[in-house]
Amino acid sequence: MSEWRQVRNRQALARLRKALPAIFPAPVLTHALKKAFIPPMPRRAIDSYWRAHPVRADRLARMLARQTGTPDGWTWRLGMSGRDGDLPRSFRMPPAPFRENAWCRGLGFCRVCGQPVYALGWHVDLWSRGPNQNARWHAACIAAWNLWTAPSDQIQLLKRLQNRRCAETGGRLGKAVEVDHRVPLFRVWREHRDLPWPSLLDFWGVANLQVIKRDVHVAKCAAEAGFRSRISIEL
Repeated sequence: MSEWRQVRNRQALARLRKALPAIFPAPVLTHALKKAFIPPMPRRAIDSYWRAHPVRADRLARMLARQTGTPDGWTWRLGMSGRDGDLPRSFRMPPAPFRENAWCRGLGFCRVCGQPVYALGWHVDLWSRGPNQNARWHAACIAAWNLWTAPSDQIQLLKRLQNRRCAETGGRLGKAVEVDHRVPLFRVWREHRDLPWPSLLDFWGVANLQVIKRDVHVAKCAAEAGFRSRISIEL
């Protein structure tokens, strides 16, 4: 470790200890102290923890969504005009009722899962302060949302989860690989859109993600395009 980094970490650790509340999640603190650059504030430590554990964040965000349930009267819709500015334009975006103006619960509630957001972006009120009226996201839900919308950013993690084997062929994964949804998202929109909202989120979660060889992915996409064409002709 360079002398500059040692000095920087000593200063950051001093700031972190001074700002730490009496109660703080132990796994987060352990993670923070092991980082090459120690985060200087508790909120940064929490954000860093969830960024480093997107699979845990994915599971937690979907669990919180199940606790909230589908808002009464909500249906999964896509925006087709400028009047639908708060609706997603594509079925590839995860359905998110609490990001829509009609269902948004306001400050203090997460726009992903709908549950209260507490101090430091945590999902449990460890400090008995009630919801944080300046927050709109759980730190975990931010990490989960990033995974759902940009799964290719976690390709190395997903490869490790598969023991570096192609999910389709079982062959060894090399450099020419891509992230794919086991159940294609167009089929989720076409065949499963009436499922309860928390169940829909499962199609964006880790369980529906796989890393496959690029040539296999090309062939799979071609087969899916052929299927969509046949369906369009039949309709």
